[in-house]
Amino acid sequence: MTDDPHTILLIEDDAATRTFLADNLTADGYEVVPAETARDGARLLETRFPDIALVDVGLPDGSGYDVLRRVREADGLASRVDPATPVILLSGRASELDRVRGFERGADDFVGKPFSYPELRGRLGALLRRRATAARGGRLRVGELEVDPAARETRVRGELVTLSQKEFSLLRALAAEPTRVHTKDELLRTIWGYRTTGHTRTLDSHACRLRQKLGAHGDRFVVNVWGVGYRLVDGPVTR
Repeated sequence: MTDDPHTILLIEDDAATRTFLADNLTADGYEVVPAETARDGARLLETRFPDIALVDVGLPDGSGYDVLRRVREADGLASRVDPATPVILLSGRASELDRVRGFERGADDFVGKPFSYPELRGRLGALLRRRATAARGGRLRVGELEVDPAARETRVRGELVTLSQKEFSLLRALAAEPTRVHTKDELLRTIWGYRTTGHTRTLDSHACRLRQKLGAHGDRFVVNVWGVGYRLVDGPVTR
């Protein structure tokens, strides 16, 4: 998955600013996930696993600080939000005191409006590089399976396995707790953002393809617990 672009969660209620940033960041090779409210942004944090978040401080249903707190207080498992996700705050109020308050609450950077897009892009790139360097030691290992969230790579017995974005997101969710049964409703909400699951076969088809790709050498991963959901392995695992 080395060719996948970095995913940026953009939480900005001003339509002109949101469109400008989304258009330019997309043109620069990023995948942009836009949101207008703190509520939508919080939901996308749990379903899209962004590599970085750009968050406006002033939002119609709350504050960007609320979103920042949600990230930093996450446990990384039950909430599915990575507490180490880099967050850049955007604000029309950018005095020294405002910036200090942002940093004290856990922001990685604070950019005042109006901003220079090239400078913002440079700050984004620097944070993503530092994030990748820091996360190299955070690989998930389950027996012969290795998942590297930072590099978005999956290896079985040392061989690279090419996965789609959703397949990788499914594997990452399962690998976080490899022996726990993850219910279908939970996985559909977490990865696809479904509020009502109905009778969709989306999860089953992705799980089937993931099982086939990981089992090319006879390894058995992605266990279907009939009527309930999926887990990665049946018994004790080696990490």
